[in-house]
Amino acid sequence: MQLNGCILSLMAADEDDKVFKALADASRRDLLDRLRRKNGQTLSELCEGHDMSRQAVTKHLNLLEEANLVVPVKKGRERLHYLNPVPINEITMRWIGKFEQDRVQALHNLKQALENDQ
Repeated sequence: MQLNGCILSLMAADEDDKVFKALADASRRDLLDRLRRKNGQTLSELCEGHDMSRQAVTKHLNLLEEANLVVPVKKGRERLHYLNPVPINEITMRWIGKFEQDRVQALHNLKQALENDQ
């Protein structure tokens, strides 16, 4: 019984590691932001406005897919990429928790207000 619990917790930690690794890169965060603004984009659409090669964008998308942050869906000849916010929410719930959300939101609002004043 204990062994299974240990294995499951290791697998969950591995998934968290993939999410943190994926979020550690600014280019990948930018791709996620672009999908947040307009979900269901093709590789060509995601390459627009980037100063990196198509292959580099593909590598970033593959890492995001491995972390389950991006889900590709084949539609005809196109492959559309969709943001999956669930892994980020799971990390939020684990590290911040429901009881902390109000305080964290207040700090976020304060930060936004101070940045807008500059």
